[in-house]
Amino acid sequence: MKKIIITGILLGSMLSFAGCKKDKELVEVTIPEPEKTETKSAIGNPENVKAEDQDGPFQMMKLPYAYNALEPFIDAQTMEIHFSKHHVNYCNKLNAAVKGTDLANKSIEAILTKLDLKNNDVRNNGGGYYNHNLFFEILGQNNTEPKDAILEAINKDFGSFENFRTQFSEKANKLFGSGWVWLIVDKTGKLVITTSVNQDNPLMPNAEIKGTPVLALDVWEHAYYLKYQNKRKDYVEAFYNVINWSKVNEKFTDAKSKIE
Repeated sequence: MKKIIITGILLGSMLSFAGCKKDKELVEVTIPEPEKTETKSAIGNPENVKAEDQDGPFQMMKLPYAYNALEPFIDAQTMEIHFSKHHVNYCNKLNAAVKGTDLANKSIEAILTKLDLKNNDVRNNGGGYYNHNLFFEILGQNNTEPKDAILEAINKDFGSFENFRTQFSEKANKLFGSGWVWLIVDKTGKLVITTSVNQDNPLMPNAEIKGTPVLALDVWEHAYYLKYQNKRKDYVEAFYNVINWSKVNEKFTDAKSKIE
């Protein structure tokens, strides 16, 4: 303890002496900056998202793009949570709901078309599974203008693409609560815009307008709230930048062929 005190006194004296000789001299001291660290969260790989029951009749679709591929219109975090949390949950619960029943041997379309509306497990999870499959499938990059047969049908049934956008957006923005907006081919082959609540869809017996969906917009808050908060209108407008119209056209021509 005495050595420490003596050393401190000597050091103080030396500094005082130096200060007397160089009281006007400024000494520049460089303080090192703290190291910068990356704070971005890692983005997962959609290829790794699998159904819990690998032998179940319903499995996860292959997402045709990376989670961040649709930015800035749909952010990577929303896409990852939407696909790897919400969608896979519907898939898992659907497999559990149909296990050991005759529904396990049917396609999802066949199940929903003949759905027992009182079977809430199949209704909610089967609807969620089908709806999300279609939604993720019709999204994409650099393909935001319709052409070919789907454009001809849009012009015929809505007057113009702009008219279609206006009507579709109005339906999306006015839909109360959680649900979906659809572009469907009805039984006459005409394109129609319709909506459904929760995870219902136009294939179900209770549909306001029945038909084959070719385009779907998810307006549940989990689809947009991280980026757009309560601004659903902004999300709806951004949606037109990430529609894969080639895929929509493919679904439209297939639906038409089954009617004709």
